[in-house]
Amino acid sequence: MIGGRTRAWDDDGFDDAVPFLARLERDDRTALLAIGRPLRYPARSVLMHQDEPSGHVLLLLHGWTKVTAIAANGYEALLALRGPGDILGEGAALSGRHRSATVTALDSVEGVAIDQGRFTAFLSGNPRVTLRLLALATDRQRSTDRRRLEWAALTVRERLAVLLLELVRTHGNRTEEGIELAIGLSQHEFAGSVGSSREAVARLLSELRTRKVVATRRRRIVVLRPDVLRRIVGEASA
Repeated sequence: MIGGRTRAWDDDGFDDAVPFLARLERDDRTALLAIGRPLRYPARSVLMHQDEPSGHVLLLLHGWTKVTAIAANGYEALLALRGPGDILGEGAALSGRHRSATVTALDSVEGVAIDQGRFTAFLSGNPRVTLRLLALATDRQRSTDRRRLEWAALTVRERLAVLLLELVRTHGNRTEEGIELAIGLSQHEFAGSVGSSREAVARLLSELRTRKVVATRRRRIVVLRPDVLRRIVGEASA
């Protein structure tokens, strides 16, 4: 336990196909966490910066983060949302290259940081854990490839509807007004996620507001009519 709370993987709370820590045998997981040091981050703090040298990997225990990247032309994209059980920074740690993305806490985050040298040494002596990490990397790449293939046939409007529905499913909190997304994303991040410009996404969100499908505030979206979003997605597959 940490902070008096039970970890989700202690009671089979995870889908074993996704988070890294849930893929490990209990002894391997315990041994890996034991070589790190606990860290806490407040909401909206940056855990890792794009292009900085890699010094450690981070195992998330509690809280959610967003992974974003900015291209040379300023184009910013939301690459992933990572939560309890996930590992961050392993690619840079293994390759020796600078970090490829920025990781920001969406809420209060608790994790275990493991120095790069200790992490690679642990993997060298634990082939079972190394294979689990390789499987994770493969699954993430397959997911990225599948998304790229599926989105190639969708318009920006349809991609935005798909993204909003995914966020409703994974990070939606039901309120009296509707389903509020429990993550704060900018229009730049939405635009990067659906492969469009911020102006185009702003127009689409304005259209959805006018139709009372969503309500928006600064970095806050409430989905009022998910059925309309599903209809937009359904039109794409018809």
